[in-house]
Amino acid sequence: MPAKLFRGLLFLACAWCAASASAHDYLWESQQTRTHLIELFTSEGCSSCPPAEAWLSKLKTNAHLWKDFVPVAFHVDYWDNLGWPDRFAAKPWTKRQRTYATAWNTTTVYTPEFILDGREWHAGEIPLASTDRPGVLRVSVTEDGTTIVNFNPEAAGARSFDVYLATLGFSLNSDVKAGENRGRKLQHDFVILSLVKEPMTAPAAEVRVSIDALRQKQSELGAVAVWITEPGRTEPVQAVAGWLR
Repeated sequence: MPAKLFRGLLFLACAWCAASASAHDYLWESQQTRTHLIELFTSEGCSSCPPAEAWLSKLKTNAHLWKDFVPVAFHVDYWDNLGWPDRFAAKPWTKRQRTYATAWNTTTVYTPEFILDGREWHAGEIPLASTDRPGVLRVSVTEDGTTIVNFNPEAAGARSFDVYLATLGFSLNSDVKAGENRGRKLQHDFVILSLVKEPMTAPAAEVRVSIDALRQKQSELGAVAVWITEPGRTEPVQAVAGWLR
């Protein structure tokens, strides 16, 4: 092969690689088997919550993180009028917890509450790897926060799904000056900073979402988590997540 032609092909290959890298700055893909979704409903105003959050924080260094399970923490707002407003709390997170309660035919909500794959769960042991095989969930994120989500189901047949895309914060500190945790310095991980829901009309279809939270201070952001459910259902079908590093 002539040297000039070889250099030209090499240049094109390098340019293609650079373009590919910039087109998908982050790329995460689940396994064929189901990735568990662990949800914690918590509040800075609840004295029982710090031990639950400490347990959740330990999962940061677990070898199975993102591979076998995806943890997220929703801070609810119904403790806010009891002396200390939780800066991470939001009404939609409380509504999500109440939606679970309604699905379980109960009106009771409490913190800390763990939910595993859409069912009430008492944390302690890390859940075993699932043997269910829903399919592969793939997520790519570009530098401007545009996210593309694809799902390739194991079973044949096109179905619709709801896509949930969350940004997660880590090592977020608060000096609590009132309420049940008055005088305590709390640190939070896996905190839901934003949550976007979009319909996916068919598994093979792409869902494009702009993550506005990526424009926040980078010190508050640590990871992105994505899960899908059947429309109108709370139980996740598949989940995937990854670090923003």
